[in-house]
Amino acid sequence: MINYIKIGELQVASELFDFINSEAIPGSLVDQEQFWGGFQRIINDLTPRNKELLAKRDELQTKINTWHRENKEFKFDRYKAFLDEIGYLQPELEDFSITTEGADDEIALKAGPQLVVPVDNARYAINAANARWGSLYDALYGTDVISDEGGAKNQGGYNPVRGEKVIAFAREFLDQSVPLQDGSHKDALRYTIDQGSLVVKLRNGHKTRLQNEEKFTGYQGDSTQPSAVLLKNNDNYFEIQIDQSHPIGKTDAAGVKDILLESALTSIMDCEDSVAAVDAQDKVLVYRNWLGLNKGNLTATFTKGKKTLTRTLNPDRHYVSPNGSELTLPGRALMLVRNVGHLMSNNSILDGKGNEVQEGIIDAVVTSLCAKHSLIGNTSHKNSANGSIYIVKPKMHGPEEAAFANELFNRTEDLLELDRNTLKIGVMDEERRTSLNLKACIREVKDRIVFINTGFLDRTGDEMHTSMEAGAMIRKNEMKSTLWLQSYEKSNVNNGLSTGLQGRAQIGKGMWAMPDLMKGMLEQKIGHLLAGGNTAWVPSPTAATLHALHYHQVNVKEVQNNLIGNITDLRDDILQIPVAENTNWSQDEIQSELDNNAQGILGYVVRWVEQGIGCSKVPDINNIALMEDRATLRISSQHVANWLHHGICTKEQVIETMERMAKVVDEQNAGDPAYRPMAPEFDQSVAFQAACDLVFKGYDQPSGYTEPILHSRRLEAKAKHSVRS
Repeated sequence: MINYIKIGELQVASELFDFINSEAIPGSLVDQEQFWGGFQRIINDLTPRNKELLAKRDELQTKINTWHRENKEFKFDRYKAFLDEIGYLQPELEDFSITTEGADDEIALKAGPQLVVPVDNARYAINAANARWGSLYDALYGTDVISDEGGAKNQGGYNPVRGEKVIAFAREFLDQSVPLQDGSHKDALRYTIDQGSLVVKLRNGHKTRLQNEEKFTGYQGDSTQPSAVLLKNNDNYFEIQIDQSHPIGKTDAAGVKDILLESALTSIMDCEDSVAAVDAQDKVLVYRNWLGLNKGNLTATFTKGKKTLTRTLNPDRHYVSPNGSELTLPGRALMLVRNVGHLMSNNSILDGKGNEVQEGIIDAVVTSLCAKHSLIGNTSHKNSANGSIYIVKPKMHGPEEAAFANELFNRTEDLLELDRNTLKIGVMDEERRTSLNLKACIREVKDRIVFINTGFLDRTGDEMHTSMEAGAMIRKNEMKSTLWLQSYEKSNVNNGLSTGLQGRAQIGKGMWAMPDLMKGMLEQKIGHLLAGGNTAWVPSPTAATLHALHYHQVNVKEVQNNLIGNITDLRDDILQIPVAENTNWSQDEIQSELDNNAQGILGYVVRWVEQGIGCSKVPDINNIALMEDRATLRISSQHVANWLHHGICTKEQVIETMERMAKVVDEQNAGDPAYRPMAPEFDQSVAFQAACDLVFKGYDQPSGYTEPILHSRRLEAKAKHSVRS
């Protein structure tokens, strides 16, 4: 039972009311009475518009479904004309450039990894903020980037054979990024600083310098025996760390113990797809952690082995520059916060009519209030050097919804007495109507935009739901090679460059979802830079450090400069629907597809619904750990719903598959003492019922989203387990 406190017309859950009044408002220079009065006016004024936009989504979807049913013989020109007629496709725009001011260098000028993390987990959130710097030696030694061959297995204590492979890799990195005038870093005996220059003594007794001496930017310790040498390549920093007494350093001819890379330049603290926040209790946890990050006082205590450890935010890093002055670099990633989209409401606040308030409106106001503390200096660790607050806005459909977000941000700034465009927006390009009209979306937020990003999984889920009536979709793994997807990725970069994001904002690429397969990431994710992305998502601090290597290999500014002259309109290609040309799959192929989808759905949903875990490594059907969130769930559930709708499989077949795969998922989670098995009493498992709902009710879900079902079933599970306890 929720305890509400009435303030004005609003009813606010006591947990949220107390948090805002006792923790978020004090020190923010915001008057409590004015805050609640202004918050109520925002809710009253903007809720009707929010609901109109959601109704328009449904209206357009109904028209598209009807068109496909009435046009079984598909003609592309007629289809495109229809989309134009109903306003799904916006008219072409004249060229313009964004006018965003005040974006920090990590967003406007530098290129590097972006780490996304659920903010409801304090330990993960602190780790993400601290992932600005990462050990290259640790990232290599602990992952499959270094092979086990030749006696180099990673097991037990330190393996010197594996260690030598790590050191050889790191020295190769130094030779590529900061080459010497003569010789190799492999032959270095000593690093010293002489009259502002880095001098390297080699094994042959010869002393040499860097080919480009400007890449030496600072040091720590004594100039004759530095403990760290700071270098810079493609605007990204890294340190050669030196310690002759360190277990690794004492075995190294030059005393090098590690290479410390500037890794996650930015981090997204996520309130959306990677968290399971369904009520006031959950939302307060999200907001409290975000407030603690902005105040700089968030801590996380945990047990590792027999030790109790406490994580805090890292301090800035200090060096002596080549000219002898002090150089300070940020010790933490620049933080963005991802709010929820426009769809969901939340029972943490009820309006004057007793209706749940739209969660996106609540998020905008409360996360901005929390972030203001860092902005005005009420913090031990300031986030933005330039006085900006960064909010990523997901799952918007078209320019009208982007304009609504802009209005919401304007109203929030006025409420919190912030200068106009203090709140910067990141636009997730992950819905079909947005990617087709991305230029128009950017124009609606051109004074505050700092980020566009592609999201393959959500975008594919929306592709399938929008075109549900067009026919049976191709197999899920074939989506990555389709024309529409390749064109969508290119179009995102094209629109970003053509509207002037270069030098002002990020053009982002999506997530590497296999956190244990770092060798594959190192081989493949460089493609995101070569395609023009100046940031790309990674699932862990280790992945951020390894992905950072790509930004030393590729100068993204040069890539983007070459792309600017080759921008073309790709909307016709994006409109190609991934319907299977023929559906004569064998029964084994159909069953394999169902097994894979069902196992992924169940593996994620059971943790979401029963344990409130919004993002985790979930073993797939082949026991390969995948980083799963609601986006991966959306594509899997929509794919099965599509095949059901078009008779590729039967309801009985899907039920049998779900029950069989539930037993597999139960076995995969057998080692988790908090896990609640789904089998054999499937009708008693809230998680199993939720997974079935996502498939069997998938056709009717708004835009194919999973949130409505997940939220209702999570609330059911919480109530059920609360009664039992």
